[in-house]
Amino acid sequence: MSPEQTSGGFMGQTPQFEASTNGAEETEAFRATMADDVAAISQALDTLCPDEGLIEDRLPQAMRYALGGGGKRVRGLLALQTARAYGVGRERGLRLACALEALHAYSLIHDDLPAMDNAETRRGRPTLHVLHDEATAVLAGDALQALAFEILADPQTAAQAEVRAELCLGLACASGYKGMCGGQMLDMIAESEPGFDRMTTRRLQARKTGALIAFAVESGAILGQASVEERQALRRYADRIGLCFQITDDLLDAQADEATLGKPSGQDEAKGKATFITHYGLVGAQAKAQDLAREAKLCLAPLSIETHFLLHMADFVFERDH
Repeated sequence: MSPEQTSGGFMGQTPQFEASTNGAEETEAFRATMADDVAAISQALDTLCPDEGLIEDRLPQAMRYALGGGGKRVRGLLALQTARAYGVGRERGLRLACALEALHAYSLIHDDLPAMDNAETRRGRPTLHVLHDEATAVLAGDALQALAFEILADPQTAAQAEVRAELCLGLACASGYKGMCGGQMLDMIAESEPGFDRMTTRRLQARKTGALIAFAVESGAILGQASVEERQALRRYADRIGLCFQITDDLLDAQADEATLGKPSGQDEAKGKATFITHYGLVGAQAKAQDLAREAKLCLAPLSIETHFLLHMADFVFERDH
């Protein structure tokens, strides 16, 4: 499947985030760029799996439902903006963003299943297995995972076979047993075997959420064929904001209300999940997340590219309210 060949395409210019000497103006410019990119990614995602007038169209309909419903698009934003910083065109950057968001959507579908978190709402809407049924949800998740690799393996994403191969390898590692799935396994174990120490909890958080966010940042540099040194600096940045993102998620679960989150709150404590709050308390976990955001910004100093968007994204990940 070629997303560019579907109606609407991925055309347009990636908004350029322009820094200002005024902090308020700079923040406003960042949020405007982010809103434009979120809209572009969402529009592109809506074209990925069209109906074909067949009885099995229920599957692409379920996939589109999972891809929609809003969302912060943090992974797609990081991929798109990092790719842009290294000179990648709009079409290819959006393809990369869509692959990351498709993989993320698959993970949410499966995470919500009765066998996992048994969640009934996500982003203020019924979860997919509630809307349809469990079997349809499993298949939609499987199909979205495959679609992510289909996009990355397509020559329209990168003309060079070695770049496509590296993108596929990176996404597989970030989402597999040493990445997101491994983190989810640790999360499940923590419910029945409480008492994880800090290092094990950190590994859980880094894999469950951090690995895919880290790859999202690095993927833009891979597509833009950045140097090894630049990619290493970006990876250090991404590792920190990925962990900051998960700690902030835990803080929101403990403190925010269901209307703000779009899903039930207080689930981590109720299920005995291992979080940084368990080890540091609310105040300590918040301080840890703030330190990680600060460290992430320092990691960008050696880069040759424009980093204002990534700097502001570190603050956004820490300061977000949902």
